[in-house]
Amino acid sequence: MKIRPTNDRVLVKRIEEEQKTSGGIIIPDTAREKPQRGEVIAVGPGKRKDGTGERLPMAVKEGDRILFAKYAGTEIKIEGEEHLFMREDDILGILN
Repeated sequence: MKIRPTNDRVLVKRIEEEQKTSGGIIIPDTAREKPQRGEVIAVGPGKRKDGTGERLPMAVKEGDRILFAKYAGTEIKIEGEEHLFMREDDILGILN
């Protein structure tokens, strides 16, 4: 299935965090939080500017690794894999 986001929405796949701390302690699944990092899978065309209707360019592109807000987006499953749909405003930054 192929999905194309609309307006300023972005489709993101979470990047799983390491299961060990830097000291070597293994973190069990029940104590682990969902990662706040992800990879951009698809990007919408951008939201429209009020008045003129012209599209504003998106700051992210497919393949970018991003950091997003803790409770950002709506979780969906695509072909058995979890993804997030979120607005561009929920993205905190692009990871280099």
